[in-house]
Amino acid sequence: MPGAAPVAVPAAPRAANPLDADYRWLLDLCPVLRVRLLTADEPAPDRAQGWYCATELAGDPEVLAQALAGEAARIAPLAAAHGTDPRPHVAASRLLHHYLWSVCLLIAGPWWRSRRVPSIDGADLWLHAPTGDLVLRPGACVTRPGEDELRAELRAAVVAHVEPLVTAFAAPTRRGARALWGMVTDDLAAAIWYLGKRLDACAPAPGTDRESAAVEAAGAVLPGRTDPLLGAAGFRRLRGEDGRIHHTRTRLGCCLYYAVEPARSCVTCPRTGDEERLRRL
Repeated sequence: MPGAAPVAVPAAPRAANPLDADYRWLLDLCPVLRVRLLTADEPAPDRAQGWYCATELAGDPEVLAQALAGEAARIAPLAAAHGTDPRPHVAASRLLHHYLWSVCLLIAGPWWRSRRVPSIDGADLWLHAPTGDLVLRPGACVTRPGEDELRAELRAAVVAHVEPLVTAFAAPTRRGARALWGMVTDDLAAAIWYLGKRLDACAPAPGTDRESAAVEAAGAVLPGRTDPLLGAAGFRRLRGEDGRIHHTRTRLGCCLYYAVEPARSCVTCPRTGDEERLRRL
């Protein structure tokens, strides 16, 4: 009919990202993971308030300096309480460890739960320099029919995201590429292990041992000779005086926490002997 108004056609509903449910599960399981999720339509966090994406951290020395200053300020009170004054490379190592462990969990979580491997673009994960909190906009993911192929995708997704950051952190951490890739290997192994431990803690069930399953899975993901990820997950077992078996591994490198709190190195630190590990476990 001449002059009739056009009929409005409702917009098609946006399809849900298959990773959304995986990430809700992961954040419920791991409350220590300080990550907020964005929908596809939400704006990026405000750079003026200290939010920087991974691409900026890796490519802009001034942004990296802001993030390192934030980490130094966060560890200063704890260090002062223990009579230490960590040098700048310690803060850099602590920040890198925090970021690597977090991103490894964000990639390994959906892989563990749903056999999906996220591809996290450097422009879709932001770090808050003052607090170390993270914001993630979930993106694409891949699946593969075979477990070996899926494990290869997991390693590749981690390497693709962190490689620019490994390069950027070399100077402030005063470490070479081999040591930094060892840290990536450590944090991927630790992330998978942590998932199993959290599942045992949150949903214990007779006859199940998710920690042991996670240890086995980490060993399959990191069998050694998967460059640039160095070495193997290398888990081993310790038997306590009560006969209980405990899983442990020795990190390929040190995250330098002992430089902040000298009396308490990490339980998987190369500096921590098996007797001390059993005492803590």
